[in-house]
Amino acid sequence: MSEVTVLAYGAGNVASVQFALERLGAFVRLTADPGEVAQAERLILPGVGAAAWAMARLRDLQLIEPIRAFRRPLLGVCLGQQLLFETSDEGGGTEMLGLIPGRVRALSPGRALPVPHMGWSRLSQVRADPLLKGVPDGAWAYFVHGFVCPDGPATLARADYGGPVPAVVRAGNRWGCQFHPERSAAAGAHILKNFLELPA
Repeated sequence: MSEVTVLAYGAGNVASVQFALERLGAFVRLTADPGEVAQAERLILPGVGAAAWAMARLRDLQLIEPIRAFRRPLLGVCLGQQLLFETSDEGGGTEMLGLIPGRVRALSPGRALPVPHMGWSRLSQVRADPLLKGVPDGAWAYFVHGFVCPDGPATLARADYGGPVPAVVRAGNRWGCQFHPERSAAAGAHILKNFLELPA
């Protein structure tokens, strides 16, 4: 049975992530303890809401440095993906974890599309990666976000929402999903299964 630690720092969607992982047979540990984070076999950083609040919460719980120092598989989900980058325009400018270069900006898809991006979009894969193994190109994923990560060398897959949306990213041992894999049916379950199978 794979073991995975989910950061329970008050930023939402923890229970749905936990249940999705347990359905795959994983042993899930929920924690906000820096020592447990440092010793985790693999780590998931979930998040829903505002980046500035989430970073303040991580700082208050003394979790920023353990996350930055983590060298085993790490997956950021939704806001958790955005937190992996250097900065965000949200709140007039927020310093993030700085694990992937670039600035997160407000989503601006044009007049025809509402913000936030809320609903199902197809994934277009940019390059192969173990996290996407067995996930068909064009698979559907469920998004809820009003900010978008920069499209660059870290991008593994994109969605189209009036422009490219980096939907899956990677830098070294750090991956991110802008969508909610725990709500993305078969494709999302497959991505979580792949994450559980990454060598720790």
